[in-house]
Amino acid sequence: MPPVITCVEDLRRLAEKRVPRMFYDYADSGSWTESTYRSNESDFAAIKLRQRVAVNMEHRTLQTTMAGLDTSMPVALAPVGLVGMQHADGEILAARAAEKFGVPFTLSTMSICSIEDVAENVSKPFWFQLYVMRDREFIRRLIDRAKAAGCSALVVTLDLQIMGQRHKDIINGLSAPPKITLRNMLNMSTKPRWGLGMLGTNRRTFRNVVGHATTSADLTSLSEWSASQLDPTLTWDDVKWIKERWGGKLILKGIMDEEDAEIAARSGADAIIVSNHGGRQLDGAPSSIAALAPIARAVGSKIEVLMDGGIRTGQDVIKALALGAKGVFIGRAFVYGLGAMGEAGVTSCLEIIRKELDVTMAFCGLCDVKRVDQKILVPGTF
Repeated sequence: MPPVITCVEDLRRLAEKRVPRMFYDYADSGSWTESTYRSNESDFAAIKLRQRVAVNMEHRTLQTTMAGLDTSMPVALAPVGLVGMQHADGEILAARAAEKFGVPFTLSTMSICSIEDVAENVSKPFWFQLYVMRDREFIRRLIDRAKAAGCSALVVTLDLQIMGQRHKDIINGLSAPPKITLRNMLNMSTKPRWGLGMLGTNRRTFRNVVGHATTSADLTSLSEWSASQLDPTLTWDDVKWIKERWGGKLILKGIMDEEDAEIAARSGADAIIVSNHGGRQLDGAPSSIAALAPIARAVGSKIEVLMDGGIRTGQDVIKALALGAKGVFIGRAFVYGLGAMGEAGVTSCLEIIRKELDVTMAFCGLCDVKRVDQKILVPGTF
């Protein structure tokens, strides 16, 4: 009998059973003590919603825009590395699910499927996320490849100049493809669905990088590649250079401070994403939802504010909208769905979040998601 899926947590439990330990842990963990990783999710629980009654709840709509793109709901799929190790050809499957659902998909620089792989398997533009490397010629070519593939927005991640220490990745010896060790072989032998899928694809390493970047680092190792290539000298001048090179819609990810948000608003970018990298960088930083409202107040209407971190339900989405986000990104939630059931799991994740968002909005007395604001929250809980 197929599993009954009622919420994202059901997808998480199923993914934990079906995905090899090193790749499940890569998605479902944070840096150091993981306090920020945990607070990203738990801080939503303290925010309470005002339930309204005797309001006409017919003709509800979740349609809106994110960075100028029409979306079926204010949710996008976040850039996540190694998605193609959660499930064979994972980035392609997630992009297909997002396209059919009418929400943006963002491909990570550190994806398993390349920009070109995804572009060949979808019919609409997707977004591309850029890490800034020391090798600027590689970055120039990467931006040009994204343009050639028709990507409609560039998402520049600003909070990964150096990599936060992620204990589980170190313990597991994270690599793509996984190294042939007794421990890995024993674990993968218990994941036959995953193994059969991987045997059916040749996409098993970082295809945006392999064959494109010149480096002596081990390209199977995310930590070694990142340590040698991530650029600690990244500044706002580089953002200006990227904007000029790209020439299209630009989104800046990793903003957690009002002062940085105000600088970003003056940079010419189209949107910012309030994000602490899923609690995977500075452990001890505030949750994304705690940082959202002060940042939204600081920039006002000068730049579009989006948010990422801890979204597991449609109720989380509406709380983020109420605190000033125009839309949100989901990362772990869709990765759980992918690991659990492939493309169908990503679709299931999106359907769950849409239904929860729709019903919650109705209970809060609204029929149009664009009208959500702080009035739907109980004072003193946010």
